[in-house]
Amino acid sequence: MPHIASGLVLEAAWATAHLVMYPLGFLSPPTRVTNRPRNHNLSGLSPEQRGLFHFDMDAAATPILLVHGMIENHVIFTIMERALRRRGFQTLSVYDYRSLTHSIPRAAVRLGEAIQKLSAATGYERIHVIGHSFGGLIARYYVQRLGGDSHVHTLVTLGTPHKGTQLAWAAPLLPLIRQLTPSSPAIQELAQPAVGCRTRFIAFHSDIDHLIVPSRNARLDHPDLNVRNIAVHGIGHLSMPNNGRIAFTIARALQELDHAGTAAAVNA
Repeated sequence: MPHIASGLVLEAAWATAHLVMYPLGFLSPPTRVTNRPRNHNLSGLSPEQRGLFHFDMDAAATPILLVHGMIENHVIFTIMERALRRRGFQTLSVYDYRSLTHSIPRAAVRLGEAIQKLSAATGYERIHVIGHSFGGLIARYYVQRLGGDSHVHTLVTLGTPHKGTQLAWAAPLLPLIRQLTPSSPAIQELAQPAVGCRTRFIAFHSDIDHLIVPSRNARLDHPDLNVRNIAVHGIGHLSMPNNGRIAFTIARALQELDHAGTAAAVNA
């Protein structure tokens, strides 16, 4: 099909770009958020950015944390971050863990510490997280198993192996890769009940994701979770964080804060 062929060509291009850009991630620091007062001055904003502030000021200011995947760094989100800023979201930062971890639960604990620091720095009790691939999985573990739903309003996952990936069987001797097999303890633990979890989930899955096998394993199907699964076509694994349509869909979703689990600022 035409969209599959063009998607595979684009994926190959992004894979090449990734190889070139990856070393730059060690030279350029990721975006960090420092303590700042809540500032709703609209001067200097584009009409589109002003529109989001008028639509929902708290939605525009709610912090967004970007979490990259395995063997990646913050440069994978260069286009996504720029697209979200153009649409009015100004408080974005990247969690860059750089080196490989050997444990999903331990990685989730460290991510949770970063999320709580971001909350303290911005004054927002609950933030949004966008996780690509493995980044989405450790974010889900934090939210679902470590009480992170108290700190994460919305978790967006891009090509995340929620049900594991058969491809992981190709390297079962590597501890982290072994945890991504469909029958691993970590994947099975995430299938356990999660009654009362407050976080809203949005899971993107693609028909040509060559790393999530089968590709439907990037869907998040759990009876206790509030999930919106979004199928995309002709967009490969590495292409997801760089796709304008996906960024637009995420922006539209993050504009709407549910008022039962609002991400409103502390002391607002």
